[in-house]
Amino acid sequence: MSAGATSRKTTTGDVLRALHRPKVLAMLLLGFSSGLPLYLVGNTMGYWMREGGSELSAIGFLSWVGLAYTLKFLWAPIIDKTDVPLLGRLGRRRGWMLLSQGIVAAGLAGMAIVQPEGGLVVFGALALMAAFASATQDIVIDAWRIEIADNTEELGLLTSGTQIGYRAALLVTDALILILATYIGWAPSYWVMALLMGIGVLAALFLAREPAASHAPGIAGHEPLWTLSGLFDAILGPFLSFFRTHGKWALLMLAAISLYRLPDFVMGPMNNPFYADIGISKEFVGEVRASLGLVASVLGIAAAGISAVRFGFVPTLLAGAILGPGSNAAFTWVAYANGDPGVFAAAMFIDGFSTGFAGTALVAYMSSLTSVGYTATQYALLSSFYALLGKVLKGFSGVAVETLQAGHGQVGGYALFFLGTALTGIPALLLCLLLARRIRADAPPDLPGRGPPG
Repeated sequence: MSAGATSRKTTTGDVLRALHRPKVLAMLLLGFSSGLPLYLVGNTMGYWMREGGSELSAIGFLSWVGLAYTLKFLWAPIIDKTDVPLLGRLGRRRGWMLLSQGIVAAGLAGMAIVQPEGGLVVFGALALMAAFASATQDIVIDAWRIEIADNTEELGLLTSGTQIGYRAALLVTDALILILATYIGWAPSYWVMALLMGIGVLAALFLAREPAASHAPGIAGHEPLWTLSGLFDAILGPFLSFFRTHGKWALLMLAAISLYRLPDFVMGPMNNPFYADIGISKEFVGEVRASLGLVASVLGIAAAGISAVRFGFVPTLLAGAILGPGSNAAFTWVAYANGDPGVFAAAMFIDGFSTGFAGTALVAYMSSLTSVGYTATQYALLSSFYALLGKVLKGFSGVAVETLQAGHGQVGGYALFFLGTALTGIPALLLCLLLARRIRADAPPDLPGRGPPG
């Protein structure tokens, strides 16, 4: 079942009016719990490490803990078919929720205790533990959202609730935590974040009820998970189905998806260290992200949604392939402006709008592929696939910046790096052009330029 299957688009107002319903309120709080760890083991962690004196190369390599989110489909079948000892008495979904939330909180608290100065190996291991548990929590919450919905309208309501909670968590961990850390320090701020995981725990304990579908028998004809054929079907089956459905175009689609957000992923670990190195205060970064950046992101998301309805998924994808890398180049402007506040604010607006547009364009396109019969597992595989290459390459971002700085100075090295990441968007742009050409070729005569979404 796809969230895109609803008869009309669910608005934020619809979600807020439905908060008296326990499952909607639970979904909002679980969405917050799902989004909370992402930046705390990613870009925000890099800011803390840089201020603690860590090398850029170490920050880049440690960003690999985020691969847990990309590889989560590997252990999703286990979580889907087994109960947690003891906690499983509460139900399969709720048991896994509580276990993963507790491990995330313990990992964040451990990071606050050890700190980067206490040893990057232990610090990184704790971050990996939190990332692995966070990815597991995402698997369970997504399954709960789909299984608890009584119909497609309610699924749309719950999906919107998830997004509102998730984005609220990103605002806290990407912007507000910088202001908090300015006044009380990084370690106490991470303690606060660990305590905020209690929001998800409360939702799982007192608001979320166990879906009846969580223990439903498997699909007829499917082998049990613990058999070789069953494991093969669980992991590779969705990809094989994808290729059977899309034929010769499948590789082009997968290549475009895997390269689409490459500029963002590669640049990501170096953004916050860049701000620290050129002297932009955490407080100012947080304020701009929480105000101008948030507004720009909302505008970008709205523009992409309107574009997808008006022009179709692939033309919107093509526009995002231009806008997304363009935002990377804006940070070259910031570097050569020596962190001028006005230039920084303008770049953050460009970045917020562009990434909001590109991200929504990609999700809309991938959702269009699942609308022709793909399951939630197949969408999870596609969403994992799009991030895999970028999350592998971003581990080398610190080495790339340090190499460029050796010949061009600190500011010049950053500027060339940001420009280089923008250029990595060219292959995705070319692939999107090929997809658009295919759509035009397949378009019926009475709808020139408008064919099937993918």
